[in-house]
Order: sequence, then structure tokens, then C-alpha cells
Amino acid sequence: MNEGVEWALHSCLNLAWMEGKAVTATRLAAHYDLPSAYLNKQLQTLVKAGILTSTSGPKGGFRLAREPGEISVLDVVVALEGAEDAFRCEQVLRDAPGGRADVDYRKACLISQTMRSAELAWRRELAARTIADLRRDVEQRHPGAGERTRTALTTPKS
Repeated sequence: MNEGVEWALHSCLNLAWMEGKAVTATRLAAHYDLPSAYLNKQLQTLVKAGILTSTSGPKGGFRLAREPGEISVLDVVVALEGAEDAFRCEQVLRDAPGGRADVDYRKACLISQTMRSAELAWRRELAARTIADLRRDVEQRHPGAGERTRTALTTPKS
């Protein structure tokens, strides 16, 4: 998974604290000392996926397109990484000694079954967690994090 997923999830969390105010990619990137152009590319991908909206102009920037409770972590991951499974069974057993052309090894192979089971568990976990859940958990663990982030992203740089 590329680093843009981490950056995008942090950006979505930060935008959840912004109470609908737009924040530029440059400002979000500076918050974590990230490359602005690369973060902007990730954020534009989230716009195309309907997770964020963007507005141009002096008061422009990015906002969440939906309520934080309606955006799962999996939504962000799939938007950036695609919906394909992380493991793809190439059915190498078909060409191994004793392999058979008439067997679907994606279903018969224990390695394939194990990897598919893990993939489904991972996806279920990410689908069950929303940006609102992350916001709540961060605020419980780090009281004032939302206010500090909001202040940092809205205070003019000197």
C-alpha cells in the first residue's frame, strides 16, 4: 500500500475537524511536512471518488463530501489503491507435478483460501471503521487534538 493512503486518511481526519471549512492541499501537506503536489494528487483522487469536494479560489480547498460517519477507511483505501485483492492466485499448482487443468486452484488451494480469508477480514475491519470513529478515538486518546488541528490549519502562517 502506498504512503498516499496514510496521508489521505490523516487529511480526511483533519478535514473532519474543520467544521466544513475548506483547507488547501498546501496547508494540509505543510501540517505534516509532506510534498504538496503529491498530496494534492491523492486528494484529487478522493474528489473523483466522492469522498472529498474541492473548490478553487481564495477561499477554496478541500472538504469532506459526506459526513465523517459515512466515509469508511475502506472507502479511502479503495479510492487510492483500487478494489483489486492484494493477493491474486495465479494457480501455479496447475503447472506443478500432479497439477490438473480442470481444477480451479483459486478455490482448491489452501494458500489461496488462507489469503482470501485474511483479505476478507482486513476489508471487513476497514469497512467497519469510519472517519468519525477515528476522530472519536483520537479525541479520547488525545483530548484537544481536534481544536489544535483546527487552529493549526486556520491560523495564517507568519
